[in-house]
Amino acid sequence: MPVRVIIAEGTAADCKYAFQLIEGIDAGTLFANRAYDNDAIIAQALSSDMQIVIPPKENRQEQLGYDKYLYKHRHLVENAVLPLKH
Repeated sequence: MPVRVIIAEGTAADCKYAFQLIEGIDAGTLFANRAYDNDAIIAQALSSDMQIVIPPKENRQEQLGYDKYLYKHRHLVENAVLPLKH
């Protein structure tokens, strides 16, 4: 279940709120889609000892690995947020 939600205008880039969402959160894993494949976001999560499960953007110079099995479970997060969207 989500532990923190930020509601922003529909045209705002989601990744610009990532720092606020993960700051101070005691979580073992950061699940996110490609939009969050950002060096600063990854560095912040790693400094909080989170495992990163983010598929790399295709244009990334150095392709980072991620746990594809865990990423398949990201739909649980999407399902939790879906009622808020409606």
